[in-house]
Amino acid sequence: MGSRDITPDARVEEDSLGPLSLPGEVLYGINTSRSVENFPLSGRPIATWPDFVHSFAIIKQASARANSEIGILTLKQAEAIYAACEEIKAGKHGEHLVVDMLEGSGGTSTNMNMNEVIANIAARSSGRAFSDYSFIHPNDQVNLGQSTNDVVPTAMKLAIHRATKQTLVNLVQLADALSRKREQYKTLLRLGRTCLQDAQPMTLGQAFGGYEAVVRRHAEQLDTLRNQFLTLPLGGTAIGTGFGSAPGYKAAVFRHLSTLYGQKVQPTGNAFDGMQNMDNCARLSGELRNTANSLWKIANDLLLLSSGPNGGIGEIILPSVQAGSSIMPGKVNPVIPIGVCQAAFAITGNDAAVAMGCQQGMLEINHFELLVCDRLLDSIRLLTGASEIFGNRCIDGIVANEHVSRDHLLASSAMATALVPTLGYSQVSTIVRAALEEDRPFLDVVIEKGLLKRGDISSVLERLTLEGNV
Repeated sequence: MGSRDITPDARVEEDSLGPLSLPGEVLYGINTSRSVENFPLSGRPIATWPDFVHSFAIIKQASARANSEIGILTLKQAEAIYAACEEIKAGKHGEHLVVDMLEGSGGTSTNMNMNEVIANIAARSSGRAFSDYSFIHPNDQVNLGQSTNDVVPTAMKLAIHRATKQTLVNLVQLADALSRKREQYKTLLRLGRTCLQDAQPMTLGQAFGGYEAVVRRHAEQLDTLRNQFLTLPLGGTAIGTGFGSAPGYKAAVFRHLSTLYGQKVQPTGNAFDGMQNMDNCARLSGELRNTANSLWKIANDLLLLSSGPNGGIGEIILPSVQAGSSIMPGKVNPVIPIGVCQAAFAITGNDAAVAMGCQQGMLEINHFELLVCDRLLDSIRLLTGASEIFGNRCIDGIVANEHVSRDHLLASSAMATALVPTLGYSQVSTIVRAALEEDRPFLDVVIEKGLLKRGDISSVLERLTLEGNV
């Protein structure tokens, strides 16, 4: 690549490929600029993910303090790096964190984008010009004792742990919303269905209880998996040997990182394993997909049960949150469940990309970790948002259409199973077929044959359903 034309307000940096002109006001440097030219791919710069940026910043802070503690960085230099990172953590300078998340350098461009921005913030704070790295150099001071290959996966893991905190909160709140519906409708009898056919009596509360249980189970699994992301490869430098870092650095950096992160973090038991393998990312991605699939199933159930209002099942009424048609007046669509389904579709696609990225590590590192990071953080964002709107804008406002539920139940053959112990399967099957052929409610045929009294129907249904004997 040749050099660009140099404009009066530009500054010039040079590397092994030659000089390059940079806009005078940008905080990044030559490595970042070349990456921006090389990888105009996703349109998502690293600033897209604040948790990733925050995690990167505290790693640089911990490294600076560790290097100062062991005597290879002056206190003044360490504090300049620390102060620059504080600005980044506060959400400043995101417009300068411009490397694409799908950059193909195995993370080097991403790491250098952060290093260059920190160095130039420090230069400005010390009264120096941008690109004057005589006080703080992106490689020699900001990156001291580190490699892209241990910093990027460490930042990724901390970002994932940090991002999933709100996901857990929202899933628990969704489970709580389902729990309230379980209690509200614990005695409302309805028709249970299997294979979309009439099955047995149950309560609407029992249906919500099943939804609640699966959401709580996913929250527990997610909490267990996310804590594995507090075991980090930092200190392994390029391939796991730690070569390039000074004696005492690794112990010091983990101590400072634990303090800065607010939770104890620890090095991987085998540094080479920690540098190469991303099975924990694949495992987490699978759980995010599983959780999304469960929400997808619940959303589909609600779509079916609320269908109508006149031509469908119509046993529940979802909250009306927006107009449903630009041409059909008064139409209201189940937009929240549909949105939840779409988030689940996207998470399923992300999981496929994560699986491929995790499979493709070669020898001592996995150079596709930024793809994995990007897709995992996207799945986390989607699941966090989906669980929030599902609970707050849908579940909380559901109202049962009680008379429709009861009518469907009484018109069905749901009581058939209860008569099997007395009459036998064959005789009850004959009654069910007769009711269907005559287009009559099953219970009407049963009462006509003297097998059940009409006044006993409600008590029998309640007893069987609430005692869990159906």
